Amino acid sequence: MRLFSLFIGYLCGCFLTGDRVARHKTGRSAFAIGSGNPGMANILDQLGIKWAAVTLLGDILKTVIPCILCRYVLFRPLGPLAILYAGVGTALGHGYPFWHGFRGGKGVAVTCAYLVLFSPLWGLLVNLAGLGIVLATGYLAMGALVIPSLFLIPAFLKFGTEAGFVTLAGVVLLFSLHGDSLRRIRNGSEKKTDLISRIRSRDE
Repeated sequence: MRLFSLFIGYLCGCFLTGDRVARHKTGRSAFAIGSGNPGMANILDQLGIKWAAVTLLGDILKTVIPCILCRYVLFRPLGPLAILYAGVGTALGHGYPFWHGFRGGKGVAVTCAYLVLFSPLWGLLVNLAGLGIVLATGYLAMGALVIPSLFLIPAFLKFGTEAGFVTLAGVVLLFSLHGDSLRRIRNGSEKKTDLISRIRSRDE
């Protein structure tokens, strides 16, 4: 059940909403425009807030589908853990899609979504904390990494050892997907982002 949850999530994660949006609007892959990332931030910069919202909704939907399917239809005996396994699988597919040489997006929206699905209260709290870090530091990667890292606390203390280790796997995955950003932050070459101004400037 655990492996199948991961696999189903992975297959769903391989659908990159940002890439489909970019192809629809520009005729080019998301990997060929802007930063080359098929995520909401790149779509926001290149195509505006409307299409960024479409990308975000698509990434949330592709996370919800495998999580709900595994939790309530296919693997009910696994309980809420099915959401975590399917969610981590979705983030894995988003970050390493088989059809694109295992090069994909950063998995931030997917991670935020499956944590909220698993625990609405704690998921929302860590998401807000991550947003606060972005607003305070200007580094999108820092906020993204804080979110699952903070979730480790309730995962281990409230939901049990297995939930904690699956969450830890999600943390390791997100760190691996943000390796380039972390290196740029360390050497001072990462550009800071004024998130509010960025959204306003791309509001179309």
